[in-house]
Amino acid sequence: MPPFSKDAIPQDWRNLLGDYFESSSWKTLEGNIQSILASEFNSVRPDPQHFFRAFELTPVESVKAIILGQDPYHSPGLAQGLAFSIPSNIPVNSRAFPSSLRNISKALELEGFGKLPNGDLHDWAKQGVLLLNTALSVKLGEAGSHANIGWKSLINLLISDLAKRNSNLVWMLWGGHAQSKLPLIDTGKDSLILQSSHPSGLGVYKTDKPFLVPGGKESCNHFTKTNAWLAGHGLEPIQWIRTAQDSNQTHQADLFR
Repeated sequence: MPPFSKDAIPQDWRNLLGDYFESSSWKTLEGNIQSILASEFNSVRPDPQHFFRAFELTPVESVKAIILGQDPYHSPGLAQGLAFSIPSNIPVNSRAFPSSLRNISKALELEGFGKLPNGDLHDWAKQGVLLLNTALSVKLGEAGSHANIGWKSLINLLISDLAKRNSNLVWMLWGGHAQSKLPLIDTGKDSLILQSSHPSGLGVYKTDKPFLVPGGKESCNHFTKTNAWLAGHGLEPIQWIRTAQDSNQTHQADLFR
């Protein structure tokens, strides 16, 4: 069993969190995770080495936008350590493909970007979109099962510190749980805060700020608004959908890094 420790978190994110790792809150989380891994290792999702995947792919300096999820997918074979993202080999027309991702794809198409080719959002993370769940682990088959084991203290501090440190961020807050973090964000620097209902099948049309407008002819336009904000502040917009040519160019560039 791999050990759970702060060393799994990239150094730049540890620096952001400062002396948090000396606190009783961290010691509580560390102890709870170690106990869970010792007794229920095979039922924890994502795999422990991917708990901090979002931080590995999106360094502090590169964060442009933040999409807040709740906790990892609790169904087998889906959780990757990135909010909303699933492996690319899950067919888009399969029952395993989450309704949230289907509606995210619909929104992207309505905004003129095109459909998601699959549910793997690693490329977003590499472009500066922090795909952050507010709990970084879950028990297989039990949604929200690790919500109260100590993740909240780490994630709340991280959100607050990131909001204060980085300017011109875009916060994409989908659903009441994500929007509950508003008090942490409002203390920060100049940023764009986008709010809507959650993109899940149960919540997508709810509230007076629906993620998709009933009838399916319009979206909340969060992806378009994000890119307009970034461009207006001299930052590179996000390529939400890459063409085959874009992907090939990125792959070739990676080969020479």
